[in-house]
Amino acid sequence: MYGPRRRRALLAAIALLIALTLFPAASYRLSETPAAEITTPPLEVGPAYGSAVRWPQQGQGALVLGNRRPQVSPHEQPLPIASVAKVMTANLVLKHYPLSGVQQGFTITVTQAQAQAEAQDAADGGSVVAVRAGEQLTERQLLEALLIPSGNNIADILVSRVAGSESRFLEEMNAEAHTLGMDRTLYTDPSGLDPSTVSTAGDQLKVFQQAMRSPVFRSVVSMPSVTLPVAGTVRNFNPLSSAGYAGKTGSDSAAGGCLAFFTHVSLGGRRQTAVGVVLGQGQGSDTSAVLAAAGEAAVRMVGSVAGGPHRHELAGPPLRRG
Repeated sequence: MYGPRRRRALLAAIALLIALTLFPAASYRLSETPAAEITTPPLEVGPAYGSAVRWPQQGQGALVLGNRRPQVSPHEQPLPIASVAKVMTANLVLKHYPLSGVQQGFTITVTQAQAQAEAQDAADGGSVVAVRAGEQLTERQLLEALLIPSGNNIADILVSRVAGSESRFLEEMNAEAHTLGMDRTLYTDPSGLDPSTVSTAGDQLKVFQQAMRSPVFRSVVSMPSVTLPVAGTVRNFNPLSSAGYAGKTGSDSAAGGCLAFFTHVSLGGRRQTAVGVVLGQGQGSDTSAVLAAAGEAAVRMVGSVAGGPHRHELAGPPLRRG
């Protein structure tokens, strides 16, 4: 179903940005075993953090600490964002059908066509979550399947429930982007598989902050895994989930490694939230490598304004596109 859109011309302007200064690389380890607990000292943030941010050496980044003014890397241009696009999809689902507490929301019954679409999505090279005709899934379970194992087929199911058609949902996505001031963003599909779905780190920071207004969204993207009726236990693609960074990943050969994240820092002796986005990290089709590069860039950005090196060892399952 994505074939025609993938033939659209990819927006031409993709800038490779060189950071003004280099920051020592964090230490990473990827394995198939669960990550060990990460212990780091409190992160202390100075008053003029904007000028201190160590932006990624390629791609782009955006960062905001507490209620301070968001900072973005220089010369941002629209880039493919892969599954980070699902942040907007989840945001609109929760806008139409808000959840709070332990509410489960609406329930859908998977159709035969939706079950068959899973195989097509997998053939298109995207992430899928196993479903079966007749399976019942709640809104909360669908959001978990969308944001944790990053199911493209789950995005399609949610789109059908919320808007009735993909075209109407895309209109809503782009209208919401306009409302949020995301002037360099274009959504051409709800999952980000289409490389003509493009944005900037600064724009994605805006929608990620908007989605974070929902405690349910924050809770879901913080989960290391979830168990679903047919798919069983599925793991979060986020390579930093065990290191205190919650968020949504995206990765493919066009987008590289992408990560929208939040973590906690000590700002003037008070605990504050750091929210950031990195796009276009790493290169090639090795998902584990590009997502590790995205995780490294995120840690560098936060660490550069938090003062002092912070080592994080990452571990997790083999990664697909997320």
